[in-house]
Amino acid sequence: MVVPKIKAAVVADQKTIVVTFDNGEVKLYDVSRLLSNDIFSPLKDHAFFKNIKVEPGGYAVYWNEMIDISEYELWKNGVFYQSQGD
Repeated sequence: MVVPKIKAAVVADQKTIVVTFDNGEVKLYDVSRLLSNDIFSPLKDHAFFKNIKVEPGGYAVYWNEMIDISEYELWKNGVFYQSQGD
């Protein structure tokens, strides 16, 4: 399975990001299930969470050198939101 690369990502609310993939599809991803893992606990701070970035090449979103989420995870577990063409 070929997973599309991330084109853009923005914070939707306290625990959800909207991810646009290079195939035009947009998915919502809820980070809540990751927050019990210590490595992701800084994401509970909304000011930190808002500073999301897309890695060059679209392979992940990240917040710092320790916290990232792969394009595969976002694609597989994200919920279809809308199509760019709609």
